[in-house]
Amino acid sequence: MSAKNILLFGYGTHGRFIAKGLHEDGFRVKVIESTLDFYTKAKEDGFEDALHIDVTQDEDLKALKPDTYAQIVCMMDDEHLNVFLTLSLRSLYTECYILSLSDSINTTKKLQMAGANKVIDLYEVSANKIHNILNRPVATKLLEKFFTEKGGISFQEILIPEDSFLIGMRSDEIDFSPFGVLLVGMIDEELGHAFIFITAGINHKIDVGDTIVCIGDKEKLEVFEEEIKKRRN
Repeated sequence: MSAKNILLFGYGTHGRFIAKGLHEDGFRVKVIESTLDFYTKAKEDGFEDALHIDVTQDEDLKALKPDTYAQIVCMMDDEHLNVFLTLSLRSLYTECYILSLSDSINTTKKLQMAGANKVIDLYEVSANKIHNILNRPVATKLLEKFFTEKGGISFQEILIPEDSFLIGMRSDEIDFSPFGVLLVGMIDEELGHAFIFITAGINHKIDVGDTIVCIGDKEKLEVFEEEIKKRRN
């Protein structure tokens, strides 16, 4: 078994960036997709060793011989399917190393219970990067350079300007989904310029001079930043 052989499930929003990054770093990646469009995209991107299968079928999973790979990476876009896949692989192959992706606290817990050896929690990753912004700016510049070159999810601090339509609104009142970005937390001036994660459960009122921190596609973040500069009606 070569340490460079990776079996990657999912070539969607996150999977394709992981696959490309692993390939650039010299890993041999076999891509598995259940969605035809994502499978076709993997082939177009040069991943000849890609398969289009139904990942809910144990016989199809066994045929892949997952236990011959150094790591199994579960990056399916559908979080429920990702949990089901992790559970299936663990029940079939108790000794395999399984790494899975999560974009919520609840999903992280489910993946851990399903048997994932390691869960990449997008909130945790963002938290670490934000902590570096506030405490180690030099290290953050190097880290940001890496993420920029690799592509994928980025993060952005956005200062709330005077007369923004967000002023006076509370964090749980704002629907960020139409913009394609995710609110991670904010630096609230009223609370002593301290960074507070949105998962802390405090409903923050947004004021002039506050800073919100969001993650998402870089272009969508830039569009969103322009939107929040619009004046209140």
